[in-house]
Amino acid sequence: MGELFRLLRKGNKSALVAAIVNTIISIAKGVAYTFTGNVAMFAETMHSLGDAANQFFVFVGSALSKKSPTNRFPNGFGRLVNLVLLGAVLIVGIMAFETIREGYHHILHPAESEGFLINVGVLAFALILELYVLYKAMKEVMHEVGEPASGPSVFFKSFAHLGRAKPATKLVFLEDLVATSGGLLAILAVVISHFTHIHWIEGAASILIGLMMFFVVGRVFLDNAAGVLGRADEEMEEKIGQLVMSDPDVKDIQDLAVIKEGEDLHVELEIEIDPSLTIAAADDIKDRLQEKIMAEKGVVDVTIEFDEEDGVTTWKSESTDNK
Repeated sequence: MGELFRLLRKGNKSALVAAIVNTIISIAKGVAYTFTGNVAMFAETMHSLGDAANQFFVFVGSALSKKSPTNRFPNGFGRLVNLVLLGAVLIVGIMAFETIREGYHHILHPAESEGFLINVGVLAFALILELYVLYKAMKEVMHEVGEPASGPSVFFKSFAHLGRAKPATKLVFLEDLVATSGGLLAILAVVISHFTHIHWIEGAASILIGLMMFFVVGRVFLDNAAGVLGRADEEMEEKIGQLVMSDPDVKDIQDLAVIKEGEDLHVELEIEIDPSLTIAAADDIKDRLQEKIMAEKGVVDVTIEFDEEDGVTTWKSESTDNK
């Protein structure tokens, strides 16, 4: 039990905050739907409930993925967060289907809902909280990629660097981006329905919210399916390649692979060196390179092999002078 609590302290903080906030939001929306029967509010209730469950599982999965390797699982548990996220998107998929189904039913049988002020008030309250969670996720993205950002610039820079964020942070970002957009859409539908008496518009909004939820399902599924299989991190390969080639004793790189498992990076490197070097000198090169590569964020292990220089340049990089 002590180890479990220790691991939970290492879980993704953005996911935990988002889970708590979305639980509060889903309760508020659920109560509002019970009193008003507004179908757009139902869609938003399902959306927030699915987000809360998802983000809680993401928090637990990101924590358990940091468990140390065991004799039974010598490669560690890095990919566990990807497996948890694959399971989490099933919840969103079910919620999305129910949201679309209810919206379609409302379009066929439109009915006027009550409690206009309750609906708008609850949706506005939820929108403020969702914007807060989205901003926190954006800040977390910038923190994980090591890029400085503050104020309004966070909104723009976080989109540019989203691909480099951890899987859990990326899921929170996407879900709350859709939640914020869905909240605005629901408010607009409620207002239009109230003042124009076009009641089917709430059903149409519900369907659009469901489709946005399916977008999150597809995006997260593809990203984490690749993570479960072990995806190559091309950007980090380029960065580590430049770092290795800057070493004066490295003549060339025969092979370099950076495999991403969950939030962890595993580096496999084969380099060419002068064949006249002693074993002691080669060992110094290995220690030096391991220390530099392990200092890169996310790298958990490095395997280095040596080969003699063959005079043929293998490593290609636009930003590195080939040796």
